[in-house]
Amino acid sequence: MAKKPATNPFDHAQALVVRFDPDRHIATLFAPAERRPYLYALYAFALELGGIRAAVKEPMPGEIRLQWWRDVLNGERDGEAWAHPVAAALFKTLEDNPLPRQALLNLVEARVFDLYDDPMPDWTSLEGYCGETQSSLFRLATLILAKGKEPGAVDAAGHAGVAWALTGLLRAFPWHARRGQIYLPAPLVAAIGLDRDAIVAGRGGERLRAALAEVRARARDHLSKARALKPSIRPDIRPAFLPLAMVERYLRAMEARTYKPYETLVDATSTLRVWSMWRGW
Repeated sequence: MAKKPATNPFDHAQALVVRFDPDRHIATLFAPAERRPYLYALYAFALELGGIRAAVKEPMPGEIRLQWWRDVLNGERDGEAWAHPVAAALFKTLEDNPLPRQALLNLVEARVFDLYDDPMPDWTSLEGYCGETQSSLFRLATLILAKGKEPGAVDAAGHAGVAWALTGLLRAFPWHARRGQIYLPAPLVAAIGLDRDAIVAGRGGERLRAALAEVRARARDHLSKARALKPSIRPDIRPAFLPLAMVERYLRAMEARTYKPYETLVDATSTLRVWSMWRGW
């Protein structure tokens, strides 16, 4: 018999999201109460995967953790999974909602890139990474909110995820640089006359600022395309898109004179998050 977690797995998932993804936590509060536990489970799963690189010192332990999640999603570790609060919450979510497991498996695969310091090959690869890690979450959240009915808004979710992911990578630049990793496309790095070693060593200077400005422009382009598709977003799935209300605020904060790419941590207060999402994106 599968061992059940000692605490409510949905409570554990919610606690993780509240602590590590406050934007999605606030957005989830705008969703119907009966849908929130499933959203928290989805977002907690994404946090588990996204946090693996920071939790390991070498790629191999990270690969092992990702393989465990592959096995879980393929139904090969049911006993272990039910004892893991995030996996248990995800399993219950999959039982109650017709979500495509392949999208979750693709998310696992995309996170392999995080374990290594390889350069991002090009813009297409970067946007593909953003799609697998974030656009998929927007899409899956709409499926949860739609209660099994096809929610549409696939293209809106695609652009939303890329805008959100690019902004998130920019916000995380200080941490990524410290651990020797950058997500800037190799052609962009070459175009500004730098290399990975110079960037992670803190020698980016104005040329790095120019590269980050280009990434912000790409994020805004996808945000604009998502906004143009608002008519395709049904009222019942709008909470999935509410984190986008923070994108422009974060991008503007990174354009302030006081912004230092290697030091500034771009964030927001809970009050500002609530107010921004109440106003919409």
